[in-house]
Amino acid sequence: MISIILSNPQMGENIGAAARSMLNFGLTDLRLVNPRDGWPNERAITLSSGAFDVIKPRVFDNLSDAIGDLHFTFATTARRRDMIKPEFLPMSAAIEGKARIAQNQNIGVIFGAERTGLLNDEISQTQAIITIPTNPEFPSINLGQAVLLIAYEWAKQHPINANLDMGGSFPAKQSEVNNFISRLENDLEERKYFRSEDLRATMKRNIQNLFTRADISDQELRTLHGILSALRGNKNSK
Repeated sequence: MISIILSNPQMGENIGAAARSMLNFGLTDLRLVNPRDGWPNERAITLSSGAFDVIKPRVFDNLSDAIGDLHFTFATTARRRDMIKPEFLPMSAAIEGKARIAQNQNIGVIFGAERTGLLNDEISQTQAIITIPTNPEFPSINLGQAVLLIAYEWAKQHPINANLDMGGSFPAKQSEVNNFISRLENDLEERKYFRSEDLRATMKRNIQNLFTRADISDQELRTLHGILSALRGNKNSK
């Protein structure tokens, strides 16, 4: 998991927007360094759209303490500094972070105050720089938007868990899915759904693909059998 660190954030609204952006893409470790208006902050909570129900920020007095448990950190900055550090775009930083997490490293991305960005003393504590390729004539970007961009690129490399929670149910066996499809096709045949012989094979293939692609559960399959039985006027399901 990646940690998002906001160093000296000034406006509660931006903290809330950053938290909302994080949770949009499954990130939950938010660290605040010396927030100007303290914490908790009502404006941040309001702008978060409920993100703080999940995200529980930790507050630190200084950046050194905030990143003390991290192995590798990126500093976000729009300006080149007089420091020699590896420089990444958001996507390449996400790829680098993924490789390091695979080695059990803790990764963080640090964002500076809205007015000044990160100071040189803060950047000097990091291992690398992320530069967002904005318009060079108008490089200023809102804190919440910056967090959103990083979180999005991170999510592309670390997809949010796509496994469906089926509760007490279980994925249906393919043979059971095929039995249901056969029953459905038979009912459709009786109702003369396949009126065109030329299209019959294609229509059946589309039906097959529809239900196999769904990765259907056994409970859902029982529900579908019940629907067919109800449509036929039978009180008992299959």
